[in-house]
Parts: sequence; C-alpha cells; structure tokens
Amino acid sequence: MALTGPRLSDERRRQLAEGYGAGGSHYERVRPGYPADAVDWLFTGCQVHGSAVRAVADVGAGTGKYTRVLAEAGFRVTAVDPSADMLEQLRHALPQVPVHQGTAEHTGLPAGSFDAVTVAQAWHWCDPLAASTEFARILRPDGLLGLVWNQLDVSVPWVHRFARISHAGDVLRPGFRPQVGPEFVLQAHSTVSWSQPLRADELPALAQSRSWYRTAGESGRRRMHANLDWYLYEHLGHRPDTVLELPYLTLSWRARRQSGAVT
Repeated sequence: MALTGPRLSDERRRQLAEGYGAGGSHYERVRPGYPADAVDWLFTGCQVHGSAVRAVADVGAGTGKYTRVLAEAGFRVTAVDPSADMLEQLRHALPQVPVHQGTAEHTGLPAGSFDAVTVAQAWHWCDPLAASTEFARILRPDGLLGLVWNQLDVSVPWVHRFARISHAGDVLRPGFRPQVGPEFVLQAHSTVSWSQPLRADELPALAQSRSWYRTAGESGRRRMHANLDWYLYEHLGHRPDTVLELPYLTLSWRARRQSGAVT
C-alpha cells in the first residue's frame, strides 16, 4: 500500500487486500510485532466515562500481532478480521481471545460494548467513513479509536533501498493524518522507534508477506528476488546468516468518539 504517492482506487485497494486472504502462517512467522511502549502511549491516562479502558476491539487483527500486546497489557480483547486463515493463526497463538470474522465496516459486534477500537496496519484497507460509523456504533460514548502503523525506518540508507526493492510501500508521508469520519476527533499522535533482529536470508521472506508480492506476477517476483540477492550478498557483502537490526517506526494516532455522534 503506497501511502507516499497518489491515493489508490477502491478497486485496487480491495485487490491488494485480498492478497491477505490466505498465507496466515507465513505472515505470522515473518511480520514484526509491536512495541509495548506504543500501546502504553495510546491508553495511559485515558478514561471512558470516568473509568479506565478495559474492553478493546482489535479490528483487522490478522494473526494477532497487535492483539497480543493488548492482551499482555491486561485488556479484554476481541479480535475481528475478514480472513478465516489469519484468525486461525490468532486462535492458535491466543486461545483466550474471542475472535469474530468481520470487517471494519461490518464488525457484527454488539452496539455500545467496547471502550476502545484499535486498527493496526489495516486502516488503509478500510473505507474510513463507513468504518468510523461502525466503530461509533460499537463504542461507548466518548470511547477511543487507535490507528496504528508499523513502517520501516527509511531514513536509514540501506533500509530505504531494501524497501524500494521489496516494494514495501507502506511508508507514511511527512505530515500524514489518517482520515476519520465526523463521529471522531483526532487528538494526538506518537512515534516509537525500535528494531527487529533478522538474518539476511529472512529479509526475502519478509518481502513475500507484502501485498505487492502476493498479487504480483511470476516475472515480477523473480526480479525482486534477484535484486535482493544482489543487494544483500554482493553489494552489501552480507552472509545469509548475518543478523541485521531492521529499524521500524510505530506510528499511532488517538481519536475520541464525539459524545453526540449518531449511531
């Protein structure tokens, strides 16, 4: 999902999102998690109707990368995702978390039953207006909405080139603000820096988890693998077992449901 260039059409967005309908085990194995600091920032000091946040719907949960951090922080989490394959991985990793097959626009969850909704690495697949209306429905008055992205830190030169070769286009442009519906008001945002240790020979597998790769033709895939092999082993001189620290930025936005929102 290229967030640095022109906005994708709804048809192209759906086509790329459909690439995540299968391959859950690969996604779970190679995709990074999220730092606890990002969750701490989103919820610390926040109350809903005078009480601490407890019930959270994690929508677009996938295999449970963000769900896991929410559960470890002590929240009562319900996970929602349209992919049965992704949810099967989540059930295996987090058997205590209830799961529900649905979308951001149609979660199927009860009205007014959650203090917060989170969407990690998935808001760009959603219709922001329809999803905002649905979230306002399932949230309690003045409930929270957290929108979260993990992105490669492309300020590091070798990472910038890796991102270009692997078509890792989910890098937010400077000044980006996520669109939300009139039911919500954006309040604050945060950036947390961290890194994921990976062997050089694991980087192509990470690239294979991207939406571009999942919908690319065979010639495009072969070209990407050849370019990565040249870049990692010839140009940079790494061995396959060289451990690299792959730097990430986790960007979070917090929004509040307006008390007068119509649901």
